[in-house]
Amino acid sequence: MSVWPLRSAMYVLSSVPIAMLLAVPLGLLAFPWALLARRVATNTAQPASGLILLVLGAALVATLGPLVARPLAAAERVRLRLVDHRPVPSVRRVPFGLSWYRQPLTWRELSYAVLLVTVVPALYSMVAFVLILIAVCALSPWLVPAGEINLGVTVITTPPQAVPYSITGFAALVTVPYLLTFVAGVHGAVARALLHPGAADELHAELVEVSRSRARLVSAFEAERRRIERDLHDGAQQKLVGLTLQLGLAKLDIPAASPAAGAVETAHQQAKQLMSELRELIHGIRPNVLTDLGLPAALRELADQCPIPVVVETDLPRRPPEQVEATAYFVVAEALTNVAKHSGATAVTVTARETAGLLTVEIRDDGRGGADPSNGTGLTGLADRVAVAAGRMLLSSPPGGPTLIRTELPCA
Repeated sequence: MSVWPLRSAMYVLSSVPIAMLLAVPLGLLAFPWALLARRVATNTAQPASGLILLVLGAALVATLGPLVARPLAAAERVRLRLVDHRPVPSVRRVPFGLSWYRQPLTWRELSYAVLLVTVVPALYSMVAFVLILIAVCALSPWLVPAGEINLGVTVITTPPQAVPYSITGFAALVTVPYLLTFVAGVHGAVARALLHPGAADELHAELVEVSRSRARLVSAFEAERRRIERDLHDGAQQKLVGLTLQLGLAKLDIPAASPAAGAVETAHQQAKQLMSELRELIHGIRPNVLTDLGLPAALRELADQCPIPVVVETDLPRRPPEQVEATAYFVVAEALTNVAKHSGATAVTVTARETAGLLTVEIRDDGRGGADPSNGTGLTGLADRVAVAAGRMLLSSPPGGPTLIRTELPCA
């Protein structure tokens, strides 16, 4: 014997208390509409008050209804396993806010909640009526002595008259499992259609998760880079400074005409050169001026190091977040390197300003133009770095110039 009728009965019976519990909060949210309907029915509704009640009900249902429907949807995805072995995956949600209300799945969940407290009770009432009718017909010979039975189309007054209806009722009992299975199947199919995330929802969820994982990777990379910088600065650089001093002292103690003097002098010069290269390496990982003084000072330092005259203009009412600040710095650094190598420019202007939580950085040069990301100038890498920070990069570089690189980075 199949277990589906039993599972269907459990699904149908469990729907009743869930619908009753859900009707309470949804009823409270829709109370302005109920009040408006009562006034319309009694011809006491006024246009102004009616419009206020209509708008108020819509606002309550639209803003708070999805919050009521969300836990119901989570429970329903589990309960659907009673009538459908296929799992209904849940979509990983964005943080609560306006974007949460823009998800189609949010409104489909609310639609299912409304159906559960409106259409489902009507459907189940019809099923309950049919089941009661079958039971009354089957037991009619034993119920008639207590009083006549009115079936609507006929009235049973005697036990002999009830026998045919009893036979029909017992025969109809066989169809009850199929009826419950059919009703549960229809209910489950509607629930699955509304609660199953569509392709767009799944793609959106995957993109959100990719963005979050990419941001986590960038944060981990930045933390590791700072650790390497700290280890080089506090460890290798200090040891190299000590070695350079020891070689300098040794050079003073060795006679200038001795054979070892030349070797010590060479080693001393190489140690000083290595220390200079190590400082440049540490500076390239994350310059101290950016950490200590912020983006404006770091951009001015980049301008001083560039072989082309660079004018820096900044308008930052506050210091941007660390990741945004680092991204803007390295975009400018790479862009100035490209300008010096490829553009033939004679002047560059760098502007950085924050407006309404958006950091905008522009690098403009008067070079020959024609910059193309496919030519391997590092523009694709810059765009990727900006995209990781949830920003975007725009490029304008017609042949003959000028070239403008504009990055927009959210500071929220």
